[in-house]
Amino acid sequence: MLRPKACFEKITDIKPHFFKENNIKAVIVDVDNTLIDLDRKPLENIEEWIENLKKENIKICIASNSVKKEKIMNLANKLDIPYVYGSMKPFARGLKRAIKIIGEKEENIAEVGDQLFTDVLGANRLSLFSILTKPFSPEKHRISKLKRKVEQICIKKMNLL
Repeated sequence: MLRPKACFEKITDIKPHFFKENNIKAVIVDVDNTLIDLDRKPLENIEEWIENLKKENIKICIASNSVKKEKIMNLANKLDIPYVYGSMKPFARGLKRAIKIIGEKEENIAEVGDQLFTDVLGANRLSLFSILTKPFSPEKHRISKLKRKVEQICIKKMNLL
């Protein structure tokens, strides 16, 4: 349940042809450490990446565990994509809301995020195409740092990233 279907250094490394080759018609994306860093700075070229997916008719929706609605809403509005905040991944509720918003079958949806225990596990539980990216900024809180250390052990054992 923790093994992603694919791994990439960062989300912008995933090209539209990868989604087409894997019959992916929609993408659910995480926010923190996937689209933006922990200081809310967007990943370089993320707007261009989103536009390229839209040009290829690949639907996109944000699903973030963050309960900071304004932060998620502002990013979603800037990128002109729908969003779900407080999604509580790996539990199904928030991801199911995102699936309903984008209106595609689970087997045609990828979920992209930087965490095994939330993004990948949540996607795999719902039979979505799970994609793991590396986080692009270091964690600031003790609990998050500890979780990342455990995650890194799992990633090494599975020979990922």
